[in-house]
Amino acid sequence: MLINDRSTAIGFFLTAVIAVQPLAAQQTYQHPPREIVEVLDAPAPPTAIVSPTGNALILATPVRYRPISDLAEPMLRGAGTRINPRNNGSHLFAYNVALKLQQIPDGAEVAIALPAGARVTEPRWNATGSMFAFSNVTATSVELWIGDAATAKVHRIDGVRLNPSLGYSIQWMADQKTLLVKTVPEQRGTPPSESGAPVGPRIEDSSGVKSASSTYEAVELLKTPYDREAFEYYTAAQLATVDVLSGGVTKIGDPAVLTKVVRSPDGQYLLVERLRTPYSSMRMFTRFATEVEIWDTSGKKIETLASQPLAEQVPVDGERIGPRDHAWRPTAPSTIVWVEALDEGDTYKKVPYHDRVMVKPMGGTASELVRTEQRFDNISWIERGGLALVTEADYDKRWFKTSLIDADNRTVAPKVLWSLSMDDGYHNPGEPVLRRLPNGFSAVREFKGAIFTSGEGATPAGNRPFLDRIDLRTLKTERLFRSSPENLESFVDWINLSTMTFLTRRESIADPPNIYLRTLGATLPAKTAEGEARYRSTSRQLTHFVDQATRIRQISKRLVTYQRPDGVKLSFTLYLPPGYQAGTRLPTILWAYPLDYTDPNAAGQVAAAPQNYTTVVGASPIFLALEGYAVLDQTAMPVVGPTETAYDTFLEQIVANAKAAIDKAVELGVTDRDRVGVIGHSHGALMTVNLLAWSDLFRAGVARSGAYNHTLRPFGFQNERRTLYKASDTYLKLSPLLHADRIKTPLLIIHGERDNNPGTVPLQSEKLFEAVRGVGGTVRLVMLPLESHGYLARESVEHTLYEALAWFDRYVKNAAPR
Repeated sequence: MLINDRSTAIGFFLTAVIAVQPLAAQQTYQHPPREIVEVLDAPAPPTAIVSPTGNALILATPVRYRPISDLAEPMLRGAGTRINPRNNGSHLFAYNVALKLQQIPDGAEVAIALPAGARVTEPRWNATGSMFAFSNVTATSVELWIGDAATAKVHRIDGVRLNPSLGYSIQWMADQKTLLVKTVPEQRGTPPSESGAPVGPRIEDSSGVKSASSTYEAVELLKTPYDREAFEYYTAAQLATVDVLSGGVTKIGDPAVLTKVVRSPDGQYLLVERLRTPYSSMRMFTRFATEVEIWDTSGKKIETLASQPLAEQVPVDGERIGPRDHAWRPTAPSTIVWVEALDEGDTYKKVPYHDRVMVKPMGGTASELVRTEQRFDNISWIERGGLALVTEADYDKRWFKTSLIDADNRTVAPKVLWSLSMDDGYHNPGEPVLRRLPNGFSAVREFKGAIFTSGEGATPAGNRPFLDRIDLRTLKTERLFRSSPENLESFVDWINLSTMTFLTRRESIADPPNIYLRTLGATLPAKTAEGEARYRSTSRQLTHFVDQATRIRQISKRLVTYQRPDGVKLSFTLYLPPGYQAGTRLPTILWAYPLDYTDPNAAGQVAAAPQNYTTVVGASPIFLALEGYAVLDQTAMPVVGPTETAYDTFLEQIVANAKAAIDKAVELGVTDRDRVGVIGHSHGALMTVNLLAWSDLFRAGVARSGAYNHTLRPFGFQNERRTLYKASDTYLKLSPLLHADRIKTPLLIIHGERDNNPGTVPLQSEKLFEAVRGVGGTVRLVMLPLESHGYLARESVEHTLYEALAWFDRYVKNAAPR
């Protein structure tokens, strides 16, 4: 229940002087119990990367938990980048440790020989499916590798050092046998050195200009002359083409700080975005002054499309003024498409139209393609003709609309395909199915006058993924495939439209995810139930991945639905320990993440998939089920109301949500009401601490990587777009640091020492710890070395689980009766 506030006067900032005692000396990493470690030891299943021609799969095995030594590699950070100066790559990146090639439909898996200790990025197929390219990140460089689909042989291109510091650096040229790459300049000199003594103070001056925007931790910005010099040194790249057959390298233009390079569909031009100085000390590089240019393939500038100034004053949730989001139209040889704001970049300004989409063929003049009443979101071109899907979003009402337009006949008015709430999973039409064109670009797949969409298929009983066909003339939708209630089977890609054959990814409670080949057959009777597919289909299994974490199969789970007193429908997924005996009341852990809704009906929709194969990764609270706890996972935590004012009732709603979940678990006979704990991450951590401060529902809480003092981010947090100065009561009441004296329940705080999420800087947790300790509360602070907002290292994951389990064992499982 909600505990009423005392009458206290609290200023904008906590001003009490807190006596700070030195923290305990850093401890060694600890390990959770053996049964949890066994699950953590299970390798990740491979990811299937389908050839554009549908004749082969690459099975890439990702690293699930990297060693802490990965995080300990050198790091330079500034302007939103984190660069490893030893190899000029990103400091942390997703990589695979093994690759296999499998021919479709009957080929066996063939292991691809990689160098010892390989850390390879996801392979990129060329459009013909004959070759693939990837990078291998070593201690000193990022290498370029090429693979042959016929032989599964791979080789390194010698003499090429890639520079992915500002984004992926490999793309196939139009001939599909040449690569366009960003490389480390050969003669860039020695790296800059940091001066031992400062040359003067750092000064920022707004000159009275309003500049409400997100705030960033100083260490993530370019604060000193050395920061700026190092940023330019490591991000400057030499553009080049590589003949993958001969290994020949041809330089293009001069080195520059390139944020985007995309060749035209016909291969004759390059769309180039490069940064220009001076760099800002207050913004990320995506806001820096930028030149948007067209080059030919020798590096000669043909045209300047836009000269964007430093975007220092972009409104909250807004866009920069002037042309933005330049891209090639994939279905034309060389036509540029871009967007321009019609609202001075202010998303919440009341105007008839917020954006317009512009097009310009090379050698032609620019013209307006379409205007959007709300903020432009994306444009997806259909592979044949001039048709395209344009999506716009109303973030105030949380609504989106997708329209069909004809770029080649603009006298035809746009036709609305769908218009619905962003939160309405039950009616979500899914995403358009794409195909790789012969020119290497992707476009919406079209077949016999129809396009296809695939989606998760949320229902009150859980997800049932689907594949639909939409007739472009009538706009009528036909369901081709829907996952059975017993499995979770999702569309992956078409293999042969003539035979209606496609790939799916299928899993169930008992069976791990595998790739299947499915073929549609005869039409079912016309009276097929609503939402069901109208075609029979057959399938056969292509991959045979096995269960690597059998102990998790001992945990039972089920979807539970209920509602809170005001009628908003809620749900959670209940996990019970191995060997659970019905009627036994258990210590219980509630895990949740608050989400905002404008529609209470959408807030009550189920977004879970109870029939999926249970995979427990990271520092998931589901692991606690192995230790005798009932776990309420994905507990619905909606905050319902108008976007402008929903957070005014945040506290009342999260308490009501939590109480309704606990009441239901007690009603089911699985939960001991006197032994319940709560855990949350990021915005869920804010929820956790507020639940401890404003209710008496829990015996202990664990808050990970949260923000607890909203006065430190006065221009909005999460989806609260009002400023501190316009909604001070809400900011202050939702800041648990300012109510630390109310937190009587034991609280464990965990945070990554290098958290780069602007709202959840490590200082947030450190100051909350000091405040709760200063008023005599029971609190423990764990700062994870080298970690950012999410915890990546195996050592960090194990230690987080160890801390949470020990905390809950002490204060929940073994708690004395109240």
